[in-house]
Amino acid sequence: MKILVLNCGSSSLKYQLMDMDNEEVMAKGYFERIGHFNSFVTHKVNGEKYKYEVIARDHGEAIKFVLKQFTDPKYPVIESLDEISAIGHRVVHGGEKFKQSIIVTEEVKKGIEDAITFAPLHNPAHLQGIKACEELLPGKPNVAVFDTAFHQTISKERFLYPIPYEYYEKYGVRKYGFHGTSHKYVSHRIAEILGKPIEDLKIINCHIGQGASLCAIQGGKSVDTTMGLTPLGGVAMGSRSGDLDPSVVTYLMEKEDMNTAQIEHILNKKSGLLGLSGISADNRDVERAIEQDDERASVALKEYDYIIAQYIAKMAVAMNGVDVITFTAGVGEKGPISREDICSHLTFMGVEIDPVKNETKGEEIEISKEDSKVKVWVVPTDEELMIARETLELVK
Repeated sequence: MKILVLNCGSSSLKYQLMDMDNEEVMAKGYFERIGHFNSFVTHKVNGEKYKYEVIARDHGEAIKFVLKQFTDPKYPVIESLDEISAIGHRVVHGGEKFKQSIIVTEEVKKGIEDAITFAPLHNPAHLQGIKACEELLPGKPNVAVFDTAFHQTISKERFLYPIPYEYYEKYGVRKYGFHGTSHKYVSHRIAEILGKPIEDLKIINCHIGQGASLCAIQGGKSVDTTMGLTPLGGVAMGSRSGDLDPSVVTYLMEKEDMNTAQIEHILNKKSGLLGLSGISADNRDVERAIEQDDERASVALKEYDYIIAQYIAKMAVAMNGVDVITFTAGVGEKGPISREDICSHLTFMGVEIDPVKNETKGEEIEISKEDSKVKVWVVPTDEELMIARETLELVK
């Protein structure tokens, strides 16, 4: 069975066509700047990369162009679009309505629309992608795989905020959590690597990229996570602040005469590692500045790593212990400096890192010493494969 996986961002489209008989990626690509005059797509097939400047006014036009590439005689992947059995869509926010992946119906689309208030940049794009596939691939089932669904197992006393309860009842203000597809994939993969039932493991997965979240996974279920109502909460990220004293927000709004849109822009786009260092949201740029003895860059990275270590300890509290810590996503997979610094704060938990193994980038590897009480692994994530698997399970 061949499944198309789509991840529609606010102005982008990531896609993969997968043959689920062997879980092989047949073609994949990335459409950027959708809705702008300079949009383009990078299409990869058979180990070759092709780049096209294509004007796509919306996600529908982008998806239409991508579908044509699958049957292009220059690099044919399939003979006909009829070979695509289903489409799996990443959906950032499902609110409280969706506790698992689901085949898309009119009711499901309404639920995704209702959650736009929590993800105003992402959910509208997801809906556009779903509707485009309904038109371009009529009769094919569409499946919504929610970033928030994996965290619906978090207990009420852990997802509520200590504010008047009426705001939860009226507006659904609570912790939802994100990166659920990644957290689920990595937790199942590490159980497979260790050869242990996932039900017997206490896992802390650290998904650290431009966006970052940690998740406490006990018995294969999310029991706590760092992101909250939106993907702004939790640890400091590339350009996002993470958790703050709430009064920082109101204080700055008053001092700088800012409205809500302006303060949200600062917290989402100008904070985190970028705001602290004044250099970049990319760890690699900050690390290069540190090599040039930039003190501010050094302080920024140390604070960034320290905050993540603090939250690892918090996730251990949620499970009253931890068996294995996993690092994934851009920094988690390819950032040995941050991995070592983060773990240096966790020796009290019995974490001991092997500095030689830790130099490995982008590969599955244990980076803890043999006598480390808590095992530490790097496990590259594969959200697209997880989406494809969940889609296959629903449409079989």
